[in-house]
Amino acid sequence: MFAVTERLLLRPGWTEDAPALAQAVGDREVARNLAHVPWPYSQSDAEAFLGQPHDPARPTFLICLRSNNQIIGGIGLSGDAEPNLGYWIGRAHWGCGYATEAGRAVLALSDASLRLPRIKACHALDNPASGAVLRKLGFRATGRKVWMASLARGTLESLLFAREREDYAHPLAA
Repeated sequence: MFAVTERLLLRPGWTEDAPALAQAVGDREVARNLAHVPWPYSQSDAEAFLGQPHDPARPTFLICLRSNNQIIGGIGLSGDAEPNLGYWIGRAHWGCGYATEAGRAVLALSDASLRLPRIKACHALDNPASGAVLRKLGFRATGRKVWMASLARGTLESLLFAREREDYAHPLAA
């Protein structure tokens, strides 16, 4: 599965992406807000991640610039009953709107084909920029704080958000 936006190509990761992925996620400032990323992050970790089977019901993508196919982030859905939206953007690309742009594409795919009734997401309390992205994507704070394990910095307090499908009769506009 692929998605194309104005500036981005969202695509599956392949084994040849391991060096670039390891470099991007190997930045402690990126890894510190991710729950399931080993720290330090190595090329073997990237290879293991890229070798995982793809589940069409829980798509994951590398976020690449359309102009040169450079990997600048990752985004996807995970979990069983109520999926979670997770994403990361490399530090050199923070503040450019790429997380919001990629999130809109993933949610549009979800709305059109997966028809998930509810998607959850959370962000570390000390990462308000991620909360701003979630709000732009139509997520609402649930008022619940949850503890999230981060292999890069231990347990962190996070704010839980949710997006209800019934609030969206059509795919998100770009």
